[in-house]
Amino acid sequence: MLSASSRANRGWWDGNADDYQVEHGGFLGDVGFVWGPEGLDEAEAGLLGDVHGRRVLELGCGAAQCARWLVTRGAEAVAFDLSHRQLRHSRRIDLDTGVRVPVVQADAESLPFAGGCFDVACSAYGALPFVADPGAVFREVRRVLRPGGRFVFSVSHPVRWAFPDDPGPRGLTSDRSYFDRTPYEERDEDGVLTYVEHHRTMADWVGLLVASGLTITGLVEPEWPEGNEQVWGGWSPLRGRHLPGTAVFSCAAP
Repeated sequence: MLSASSRANRGWWDGNADDYQVEHGGFLGDVGFVWGPEGLDEAEAGLLGDVHGRRVLELGCGAAQCARWLVTRGAEAVAFDLSHRQLRHSRRIDLDTGVRVPVVQADAESLPFAGGCFDVACSAYGALPFVADPGAVFREVRRVLRPGGRFVFSVSHPVRWAFPDDPGPRGLTSDRSYFDRTPYEERDEDGVLTYVEHHRTMADWVGLLVASGLTITGLVEPEWPEGNEQVWGGWSPLRGRHLPGTAVFSCAAP
């Protein structure tokens, strides 16, 4: 059974997938792998290592741009997302590019895959900011990874929670506690939850990963690069020069 967070976010992404792909599809690329709004490209970062011949799972794939890029690098990639509408965009891009990715609609807290069937798992801002129980996701990832498998994921940098989600000067002044873990919620006129994001501190993420049995092997905080003038929600060149926007965790299964 889906949690309240998952039910709300499935509806939100189904309703907003079209606009999201129109607004951000050019930046993401139909066959591309960027870890976040800063534009850190897996082709240069190499956080997943050599994926040729590897079975790779993408969590919260959206239109599966990342998994599609992995296919072009010789991976046997599979992807899933909570939103059916996002997966429809994946099929559209499959047809446009000729690069096909098997996708399934699923909840990251309960993966429909057998244990030990993937060499690598990855997620670029997919699923983890939106789930009520990220520990369940980590346990599921560990379950489906083979011994020694690699898991790399990106999320909003936790420090961002203490600042307004504003790309301008207002976004440079903290207005709330970093330690306030109250989720950000949106509700309709009847009070029904329609969207939610959950905040975890850096220590929370580390603790959840350790408790799941995964080993943290690296952490990247991408700097905002020269030449990237894109404003994406609360991300902007102005804020990127002062505050980290993305945290990319690298982990290994025992």
